[in-house]
Amino acid sequence: MRQILEILRLQRWDDHRFYHHSRINQSLHLVSALSFLCAYVVLFIDPAAAGLLAWLVSMVSRQAGHFFFEPKGYDTVNHATHEHKEDIKVGYNLRRKVVLMTVWAASPLSLIAKPDMFGVLVPATDAAGFWHNMGLVWLAVGIGGLLFRTVQLICMQDARTGLVWCTKILTDPFHDVKLYHRSPLYLLKGELIDPDHARHHA
Repeated sequence: MRQILEILRLQRWDDHRFYHHSRINQSLHLVSALSFLCAYVVLFIDPAAAGLLAWLVSMVSRQAGHFFFEPKGYDTVNHATHEHKEDIKVGYNLRRKVVLMTVWAASPLSLIAKPDMFGVLVPATDAAGFWHNMGLVWLAVGIGGLLFRTVQLICMQDARTGLVWCTKILTDPFHDVKLYHRSPLYLLKGELIDPDHARHHA
């Protein structure tokens, strides 16, 4: 158990030090984390609404931070190029995220083409019904993406790495709130880069 917790700690630390230099990215992760926590609660009440909230707010804000605001030059703090960090990323690096987000963005087309999703859903008869089904589809995409990368890590590395990463992803919202709850305040003070990573822009 101690080894598992240590691997989890290392995965979290690497994720923070390599991929969360920008205060804007950190602040967007706070928004994402809070909305994910809301989605966790809503999941037990209305799974479709949870799927909509998780993707339209949580995932969009989280990935926007990585794609548009996180520095991608040479990291002088960690002595690593962007390409190296992409190669060693345990979870979804930017290339894999492009694939995941493309699947998400294209999934409404599959629902339009096949409203019952091959007999799984009750075809919608109005806009509310369509968005209900869309939420369920997006929930399935999210769960599928999590399980796919977990199994991939288990096959490529080992079971412990895959299961720890899965645990990390599911508990990231709690950890991100703890880690980045002050980031918007620092951002309002004009601090665009976390001082721990300030030399990244030197």
